[in-house]
Amino acid sequence: MSLTTRSTAGVWGLAAALIGVLAGQVTSIFTGPSSSPMDAVGGFVIDITPPAVKDWAVATFGTADKAFLLVVIAVVVAGLGWLAGVAQRRTGWAGAALLGALGVGSGIIATLRPSSSTTSLIAGMVAALVAILVLRWGVGRVVALDQAAIAETAEPNRRLFMIGGAGVAVGGLGLAAVEGFIRPAAVGRPPIDLPEPAAAPTSTLPPGLETQIDGLTPLRTPIEDFYRIDIAVSVPRRDTDDWELVIDGMVRNPYTITFDELLAMPMVERDVTLTCVSNPIGGPYVGSTRWQGVLVADLLRRADPEARVEQVLSSGADGFSASTPLDVMLDGRDAMIAIAMDGEPLTRVHGYPARLLTPGLYGYVGATKWLEKLTLTTFDEAQAYWTNRGWGERGPVKTATRIDVPGNQLDSGEATIAGVAWATHRGISKVEVRVDDGPWQEATLGEEISDDYWRQWYLPWDAVEGTHQITARATDGDGEVQTGAIQDVLPDGPTGYHVRTVRVN
Repeated sequence: MSLTTRSTAGVWGLAAALIGVLAGQVTSIFTGPSSSPMDAVGGFVIDITPPAVKDWAVATFGTADKAFLLVVIAVVVAGLGWLAGVAQRRTGWAGAALLGALGVGSGIIATLRPSSSTTSLIAGMVAALVAILVLRWGVGRVVALDQAAIAETAEPNRRLFMIGGAGVAVGGLGLAAVEGFIRPAAVGRPPIDLPEPAAAPTSTLPPGLETQIDGLTPLRTPIEDFYRIDIAVSVPRRDTDDWELVIDGMVRNPYTITFDELLAMPMVERDVTLTCVSNPIGGPYVGSTRWQGVLVADLLRRADPEARVEQVLSSGADGFSASTPLDVMLDGRDAMIAIAMDGEPLTRVHGYPARLLTPGLYGYVGATKWLEKLTLTTFDEAQAYWTNRGWGERGPVKTATRIDVPGNQLDSGEATIAGVAWATHRGISKVEVRVDDGPWQEATLGEEISDDYWRQWYLPWDAVEGTHQITARATDGDGEVQTGAIQDVLPDGPTGYHVRTVRVN
């Protein structure tokens, strides 16, 4: 087989794979997102990914980790498509078998996902059928050239190669266009008439220190800047008219509540800081805003838990689950089923129509988005998504502080060192700063909002020329000083001081 013929067959295999995936993705628009071949395979890859690799992806790509995963999947599919074309040319069947297996396999995986339905297999089957048809037609023309003993004739091969290349362009560009339609379609803020909360903070948030210190994190995080870390390849598309929350498990009164029934319950508003367990020291995966919702304790008491219950296993539409200790849900903190943030309905990327919010716990044990079920059980009976992968069961937020300013370089003279500190549900009583090996100096704290909210802080600094190391540490409301011992994010969050190296000119 000549190089020209091999390349032509490979291009047709690549075109068949991409056009097949495109057909599957288009089909999923009608059969439901759970049937999407890309989402099914992406979710499967996330599920089997070791925690260390997951942490690397979050640290490297941040909230773009899912987009990176989809690109990798597309590249792998393209490579397998090329191999399928070559194999089909040699055997007449192996390439079609490979692409068929990929399509059917994605459909089977889709049926095993938590959000699967009776139509979940369809998109994968369509992808397999279309890919096989394109492959057999294109590579069949290549085989015809060989059989006509003109395989070395440049013009027919060139023509077939160009047609196959056009197929690659159609598949690739079409897939990008469909993905561009599907993904943003699940983002945004659907309209909801929010009820007035029965219990709200006594006042609006005061102006933050960011009005005086350039570069300091705002006291309230804008919704568009609020971090998003989850396992959803694509954002679940749920609406209020078909949403319901199931409360079951070890309870005497299991029941289901609709969204309208949830809205009719007494609402509260609370100012709460959320942070991800994977947030490295000084990292960006922390945010603060005002949340509105229904207290979880009200829902749990109605279910009447049995005495042996230890945890509330919350499940979301993306397949995620979190194991929140029952005593935390009932100890008086404002754990809630949130429906709004910053005075607006939840955006789809932040859990619309409802999400769990538990002050004082990292998100992986207390902040399930796209919430669908609360199952009361024991830690032995059921494990949550990340605790089943080696993370801690309880996940209390550790005391932390972050230096926002100055940057890595500034001019000598009067300067300001400033940042934010948090110890959710314990509060912050003090922040100290050290320059090089000098003494710890107490910073000025911004206004205290609540024990569940971070605090801004600042310290004037006479910056002299040279390279300096700035270190910050916080003390929580119980008087416990943040530890300087360095620990990675696994298994229950990082520890250590935030240190910034600054060059003063």
